[in-house]
Amino acid sequence: MKIVLPGGTGQVGTVLDRALSAAGHEVVVLTRRPRRPRDLAWDGVTLGPWAEAVDGADVVINLAGRSVSCRYTPENLRAMMGSRVDSARVVGEAVASARRPPKVWLQMSTATIYAHRFDAANDEATGAIGGTESGVPDYWAYSVEIARNWERAQTEAATPGTRKVALRAAMVMSPDRGGVFDMLSRLARLGLGGPVAGGGQYVSWIHDEDFVRAVEFLIAREDVEGAVNLAAPGPLPQRDFMRVLRRAWGVPVGLPASRWMAEVGAFVLRSDTELLLKSRRVVSGRLEDAGFAFAHDGWEEAAGDLVRRARGARAGFRSSAGAGG
Repeated sequence: MKIVLPGGTGQVGTVLDRALSAAGHEVVVLTRRPRRPRDLAWDGVTLGPWAEAVDGADVVINLAGRSVSCRYTPENLRAMMGSRVDSARVVGEAVASARRPPKVWLQMSTATIYAHRFDAANDEATGAIGGTESGVPDYWAYSVEIARNWERAQTEAATPGTRKVALRAAMVMSPDRGGVFDMLSRLARLGLGGPVAGGGQYVSWIHDEDFVRAVEFLIAREDVEGAVNLAAPGPLPQRDFMRVLRRAWGVPVGLPASRWMAEVGAFVLRSDTELLLKSRRVVSGRLEDAGFAFAHDGWEEAAGDLVRRARGARAGFRSSAGAGG
């Protein structure tokens, strides 16, 4: 198949590009900074020569959007909104204008669209959309609005010949440098991976191999469209999630952090506490109902696999760095 990946140079895009290319598919990455012959330049806002790649493609998987790993200032929040809505809109324009439109358009979304809650898991049928919770920072509602507008841009695109799926993905865990698993592992190895603000908030996650398998599954399932959660069946409270991760790295203790300490740490890391404090208790209802089976459904096994791969990659890097020639 020919697969077009707008915004395919980030962590999730790298995971998909690597796996889909290895499976023998022709993968074209749309990026603001092309580096390889198969990369095409785009600005994520306007139609251009890149749209020719969409015409005749089998699949478009739009991952474009400003990274959420930043301070949630008004300027950055506006950039998150604009980059997501604009890219979805212009991808829709490219699909709509194609002589041979792709059969399916998978649009990245986020599990952050659901409410901050502890009492029950959010699936697609019964989950509560966030934005009206009490006792949380006001700007958390803006994150939900970003997700809603992101999905709306896809829904409203005039593409009747193309099936559309919104991927409400939990945190994708891969051993690649710079991703969320790498960041959490660094905290765990430093002994800082203890409970944050009590640690009762839920962490939803998906192993990178299951993320790729779910994408492949949704491409093949012509009867599935609309919003689909991509999250492993077992979300865990943050204190338990990090305890399992520390154990996988062989670190016995993780120092706890209060809410104000988390604020300080997030400021130093140029990140935001919403990523740590929002309870994302999300599960994949539609995916499993359609017959998808997770290969990594428990965090203990998944964390062990990811740690082994991360250690192998680090050992390989040290070996190649130390080789003379």
